[in-house]
Amino acid sequence: MKIVTLFFPKASIGTYLVAMAVAIALPIFAFVALLLLQLEDNQRSALKRETAQDALALSRIIDRQLQDMATTLRLLSSSPELENGNFASFHERTETALRDNTLFVIAVDRTGQQLLNTRRAFGTPLGKTANMTALEAAMASGRIEASDVFRGRTSGEWVYNVTLPRKNEPVAALIITQNAQDLRKLVTTEGLGPGWSAAVIDESGHVVAATGPANLEPGTPFDPRILPALTVSRGVFEDEAILPHMLLGYAQIPGWSWKTVIWGPIAQASILSTWRFLIIGGVALVLVAVLAAYAVARQVRTTIRDIADMANRMGEGHIVSPVETSVIEANQVAIALSNASFDRSQTEDRLRFVMHELVHRTKNLLTLAQAMMRQLAKQSDSVETFRAAVADRLEGLVRSIELLTSEQWGGVSLRRVVDIHLHAFPQSRDQIDISGEDFVLRPDAVQNLGLALHELATNSVKYGALSVPQGRVRFEWRDVSEAGKPDALLRFTWEERGGPPVTEPSRSGFGTTVIKAHAASAFRGTVEIDFRPEGLLWVLTAQRATLERE
Repeated sequence: MKIVTLFFPKASIGTYLVAMAVAIALPIFAFVALLLLQLEDNQRSALKRETAQDALALSRIIDRQLQDMATTLRLLSSSPELENGNFASFHERTETALRDNTLFVIAVDRTGQQLLNTRRAFGTPLGKTANMTALEAAMASGRIEASDVFRGRTSGEWVYNVTLPRKNEPVAALIITQNAQDLRKLVTTEGLGPGWSAAVIDESGHVVAATGPANLEPGTPFDPRILPALTVSRGVFEDEAILPHMLLGYAQIPGWSWKTVIWGPIAQASILSTWRFLIIGGVALVLVAVLAAYAVARQVRTTIRDIADMANRMGEGHIVSPVETSVIEANQVAIALSNASFDRSQTEDRLRFVMHELVHRTKNLLTLAQAMMRQLAKQSDSVETFRAAVADRLEGLVRSIELLTSEQWGGVSLRRVVDIHLHAFPQSRDQIDISGEDFVLRPDAVQNLGLALHELATNSVKYGALSVPQGRVRFEWRDVSEAGKPDALLRFTWEERGGPPVTEPSRSGFGTTVIKAHAASAFRGTVEIDFRPEGLLWVLTAQRATLERE
């Protein structure tokens, strides 16, 4: 209590409203500041992920190009003209096929001497290949490799080679070459922000092809301060000293010695201007909130006093008239208090009526429970048997009472009564088929029909169809009224099949009394029970008037 008094001393409602305005505003400002910091961090993290993904996407584009070149080399390597040494035919067919792809094929022997080059007419004298290092590396590894970018001796342009080593003679290797400028068409910055560049870098760290504002030409060494940091398969490089206010993403082209890189400026909204706006706007809002809270407090204080005066006079037993205030909700409270003063006597009469009904229904339930226990006492051979039987029947009766209570004893739908009692055995829920047109039962019918259904289901679970997985129960009701007769009749059928063989019991117990004599008497009808070997058949024919609520 002392702690509460410390934090909430006695004060006017105006003081509390002003304090509440300030207490709400300050955490909001702190939260917004935290959100701004988190937003900045999230923007940077998202940009890093996108940069790495864009570099990976570019690497896949270049990988497809290199794979296509490798596939072309494999196809050409198995060419019959090449195997038969018909280099002229091989040159003509290859040059025609690759004319539109800006690709050229070179065949060399083990010394690197060019045997043919589709950049030149067949028969033109040719020297050794310009990139012996790449040829020797491919011959040593025995697999297809991409070379570093180099100045081609035949073309005079910056080119790169993809080399396929062969074991046959005299062609020791097939090389497919392309100008680096032609590869540039695949290196795109489309989808990147303004000021971003992209490049393909070979194993030695030179630019093969690039595009963007950086304007790097083929053969240009890439920044040696950055390359040693690009060690993993893909990632992001960030260093304010090397790339101020910039970000670089990179990805290794899988299966090749090249890398793709993209880099550009970090474009983020100015957090500083947002901070200024937050501080200036926050101070202004707090001042406005304090003034508004003070004005509201004065109005609320007057309203509360008027309502309190009404409540005091009502507590003294007076009939009060509603006061008029400027607060709509307070006016509603005033009207409610005024109506309550008029309704008090009626409420007391209703309470007396409810108490009378409660006593009446309690006596009926106790009479039913008494009769049930007397019957069970006659047929039980031990206290334990009597206790279990009483508990089981009371459980079924409780379900009916709970249903009626939920509907304020105004009746319950037949289907709901059936569901509550039959689905109380969840292990047998899929074994019971229920059908019939629904209607609302009278309160006494809810209890009596519930007792009968509980007995039928309990017996079936213990001895009948519901005691085995393959057993089935069909429970249905339908109108069987005869034409021309005023009294409507309903027929309820409980039919079991698929259970253990049924034999008629030697003596009638309380359960038989409930499903036969009690059911027939309660609904002014007839009950037929047939203990058929394939399953119990129970049929109740009752007057609809004893069941349906008017």
